Amino acid sequence: MSLPQGLTLPSSLNAGVNLVCKLHKSIYGLKQSSRQWYNKLSDALLQEGFKQSQADYTLFTRGFDDTFIALLVYVDDIIITGPNISILHQLQESLHLKFILKALRDLKYFPGFEIARAEEGLFLCQRKYTLQLLEDSGFMGSKPSKTPMDPKLKLDNEHGEALDNPSHYRQLVGKLLYLTLSRPDITYAVNSLSQFMANPRTTHLQAVNHLLRYIKGNPGQGLLYSKSSSLHLCGFSDSDWASCPVTRRSTTGFCIFLGDCLISWRTKKQPTISKSSAEAEYRAIATTTSEITWLQYLLHDFDIPQPHPAFIYCDNHSAIHIANNPTFHERTKHIELDCHFIRDKINNNTVRLISISSALQLADAFTKPLTSPIMGTHISKMSVYDIHSPS
Repeated sequence: MSLPQGLTLPSSLNAGVNLVCKLHKSIYGLKQSSRQWYNKLSDALLQEGFKQSQADYTLFTRGFDDTFIALLVYVDDIIITGPNISILHQLQESLHLKFILKALRDLKYFPGFEIARAEEGLFLCQRKYTLQLLEDSGFMGSKPSKTPMDPKLKLDNEHGEALDNPSHYRQLVGKLLYLTLSRPDITYAVNSLSQFMANPRTTHLQAVNHLLRYIKGNPGQGLLYSKSSSLHLCGFSDSDWASCPVTRRSTTGFCIFLGDCLISWRTKKQPTISKSSAEAEYRAIATTTSEITWLQYLLHDFDIPQPHPAFIYCDNHSAIHIANNPTFHERTKHIELDCHFIRDKINNNTVRLISISSALQLADAFTKPLTSPIMGTHISKMSVYDIHSPS
């Protein structure tokens, strides 16, 4: 047995005997240290009167109205917010008695994110992270492209030659995945490129380079959260039937707004093959409803009531009829039962499905590559701006 440097065995013990060290205290750097730190912090917050959210275990809330405090934990970083600054200072002093804390005052930077405040509201972007990505990949001086992905491009596992250094491709896609947290416009492109991580080819690398040139055109693009926005939930749900040329599975896309502010979006390949476009749309609605249900729980923790049902906009009439009319059994008996919970949400007035024109379907940006004019129109409606670009 080898001992840590500076430790020796008592002379009374035989060095040839197999011994085991018993760890009495978690040490920073061990695998269990983060879990022990979180348990200790959560116990201290519960003693302070906080309630732990059941929708997100890293969120703790306390009080209401002027005394409300929300505390969010990310590894060893903590965000504290509330309307009363004196109460926040009291909480910091109380926690400082139990932990060694370093208060950084107003939130300006959070792992990879930059936060700017103005009279209109709060702006969130990843400009510094984006510029570093472009510099590391050698695209700082490249000519910008107008779209994240060529609308005519269909990626597969056959065209192109296998890359000699696939790790470079994987590193780029991994960095781009983190960038999608503030860039909904590149979500579909990054999702498509991440499906070829196992065996990337030259065509896939060309698509990544095209995406980097698009990012070069607006590195400071981010999301604006307006102070004057309402607090009503609404979402756009869409699917692209059998869009994957490899598996023939459909793609689900949705974006959810709190008033005018985009708060959640996703592009995801559906787990099974849909027999019709209506079925693919129905599955997309179910996925959107799941996300909205989770957000409703989260808003409840923030003491934000939702007296009205959340609106889900869909451009497929058949899918809306299936969700509203349970007598469509013959068309839906092959669909998993968990998809049908959308009917319960409609019956208890939690959500409401609303038909919308395909031209106004914002979720299109998360199911297929769009042309530059359509992409620009959709993105502008999502409160996506670049405050660093000249007006």
